[in-house]
Amino acid sequence: MKIVYWSGTGNTEKMAKLIKQGIVAEGKDAETIFVSDVNIDALLEEDTLVLGCPSMGSEVLEKSEFQPFIDEISTKVSGKKVALFGSYGWGDGEWMRNFEDKMLDCGCTIIGTPLIIQNEPDDSDKECIIFGRKIVTS
Repeated sequence: MKIVYWSGTGNTEKMAKLIKQGIVAEGKDAETIFVSDVNIDALLEEDTLVLGCPSMGSEVLEKSEFQPFIDEISTKVSGKKVALFGSYGWGDGEWMRNFEDKMLDCGCTIIGTPLIIQNEPDDSDKECIIFGRKIVTS
């Protein structure tokens, strides 16, 4: 399973690594990949996509790498299961609701409730690991 993310401060990257721990704990292989390093053809071979991006600016996805990645895969992911995660420093999660709506509009099935964590995951470590486990068991 591939976990594709963008991270500016390291918070979403830390979430990706913790989610990976949960996936591996359930007996599945997992790989974390920064969005600029992803092989889209290989990613699209997966049944389940794990995608993470923090809230940026006025609660939007990161515009220079992550949003173009989502735009590129949007016509190719119908029927995929998708788990979404990201960190934020302000706002109420609007960017994640919009991200979820976008993936639903693309024909994806969202696994559970997207995981959002304010700032750095610290006491939330267990929450990220549990999220990873749920991805496998869903």
